[in-house]
Parts: sequence; C-alpha cells; structure tokens
Amino acid sequence: MADPNHRHLPPLRPDRPPGPRLPLLDPYKAAPASFVVLSTPTLLAFLDILPLSAGHLLLCPRRHAPKLTDVDASEAAALGRYLRFLSKALVRATGVADWNVVQNNGAAAAQVVNHVHYHLIPRPEIRASGRMRESFTMFGRGVRSELDDDEGAALAVRLRETLRVVLDEEGRKGKL
Repeated sequence: MADPNHRHLPPLRPDRPPGPRLPLLDPYKAAPASFVVLSTPTLLAFLDILPLSAGHLLLCPRRHAPKLTDVDASEAAALGRYLRFLSKALVRATGVADWNVVQNNGAAAAQVVNHVHYHLIPRPEIRASGRMRESFTMFGRGVRSELDDDEGAALAVRLRETLRVVLDEEGRKGKL
C-alpha cells in the first residue's frame, strides 16, 4: 500500500504537481523542451537533452541544492527511493538491462550544472552488436547529440507509463 503521507503525481500527468506551483525556471529566459517522467512535490525526473544513450534520465530535488551534502534528509530519502523505481522503469522501458547511476559534486568532479542531480544512463551492450572498437561516452566526454523532440516525447510517455506500473507494483508490496 502506498504511504499516505507521500504524495506523488501520477506519472501520466507530470506537468501539474499537487500543491503550489514551484518556480523552476526563469520565465524571462528561453528554456529547451523538457520531457518530464516524474514530478513529485519534492523531486523531478526528466530526459537529458544531451543524452549519453536513449533513455538518459536526470533526477533532482525541486529545492535548489548545489551538492548532495546540501539536500536535507527527506530529500535524500526521496532521491534514494525514486532512484530504485526509476531504474526499474528505465530497464523495462528501454529493454537495456545495464545502466549507470552517476552523481557529481563540484566542478573538479565534472559537475556542470550547479544543482544536485543524478544521471540514470542506460548502457546497451555495444560488443554484442559486433562494434568491438566502440566505447560508450562517460561523464560527459565524447559526442553527445541533442535529444530529438519526437523521440523524446515518445520515450517520455513510455517511461511514464512504465513508471506508473512499477509504482503500482511497489504500492501493492507496501514498499512505497
């Protein structure tokens, strides 16, 4: 059964979190398209606009926190809880069984955006396809292509639907 004290937005309606609207972006600056997969009063998960692989997700707290040491205990707990749920949904939705979870703290640690966030990065097996000389991009190095809007929209829908199933399963187990 779901925890009655923990409200989350149904994954099919990620654009309207319950409660007051929280300012996330400067309304006077242009923002790139975003493909939200999960929205709770505490967290957001969305597709990376420069993905390392198809399905590359970012998970972050809504409240500004530059580094992991700046999140409070309840935010840290929510991040950990949803990392597991998003990981399970990511594997199911992409069909890729291996993935990285990466979280950088500070410029020397390759943190580019000054807001704590986790990367969930599917890692398709490239050797199985016969591309023995290829390697995958890691920690932002290498060629990254911009996320295609149509592909991003379709993938976000698939991820939200899969996440809804995962959350329903976990709720029946009493693990939320």
